[in-house]
Amino acid sequence: MEFLGFTIDAASLTENGIQLLIKLVLAVIIFVIGRWLAKKIVRVAYNIMKRSHLEDTVSIFLSRLLYGVLLVIVILAALSKVGVQTTSVVAILGGAALAVGLALKDQLSNFAAGILIIIFRPFVRGDYVTISSYTGTVTDITLINTHITTTNNHDVIIPNGDISTSAIINYTSLPNRRVDITVGIGYDDNIKTAKEILLATAKANSLAFTDPAPIVRVTNLGDNSVDLTINVWTTNDEWWAMQCQLLEAFKEALDDNNIDIPYPQRSIHVSGLEQLANKADNTTDK
Repeated sequence: MEFLGFTIDAASLTENGIQLLIKLVLAVIIFVIGRWLAKKIVRVAYNIMKRSHLEDTVSIFLSRLLYGVLLVIVILAALSKVGVQTTSVVAILGGAALAVGLALKDQLSNFAAGILIIIFRPFVRGDYVTISSYTGTVTDITLINTHITTTNNHDVIIPNGDISTSAIINYTSLPNRRVDITVGIGYDDNIKTAKEILLATAKANSLAFTDPAPIVRVTNLGDNSVDLTINVWTTNDEWWAMQCQLLEAFKEALDDNNIDIPYPQRSIHVSGLEQLANKADNTTDK
């Protein structure tokens, strides 16, 4: 058969058409079944992550990422069945992924750190922490950054990448916390009496633990005072309240017993002052 001057083999055309149709049908079947299997695998993976008590944000993101990877594999398998050379497609996707990764390397670093924070949980929402010189309550943890609300109600947003390389102090990860207060007394005051007063005052506080019991020690012989440090244990929830109560109670108790909390003092010695005074007296006599 001729068409526009070209000889066409109808039998070959029909055969090639049937083969192409079969490949298309197989490609569609591969895509449908592959997508169904991908959804099943993602559902199983999501349930496993939920049972491992992983955060919902991470579970959903990882599930979607896994589904995207599986779907790309299914599409490539279907295209290869039709006869499309998938090597060039994979190269293009790899180049695009590399370009995106280089452009977003800082965000990807924050993202990876966010996953580690959520998995290992050095802190959770509601913890009172110190991170990168900022102290406050953790209000939100995302995959990119962490929000901390300070005591004066400032919202501090810290990139997770910075958190991963910083020391973290978590004040509320344990149920109990110790109050440490240092009080200075004068060198002329009786140390034993001062220790007994501070210890009795600490034990009288209703928020203080009896086990472990409060302890008072001499911790420093300073320029102006003898420093006594009081260690008192309480719960995390009552730490701030008890510290304020003890500071006030210690001041009142020491005042009641005439034990001074000395101010900084300096002794000044002027060389030749006596000779200058004698010279002034001689001048007056004349």
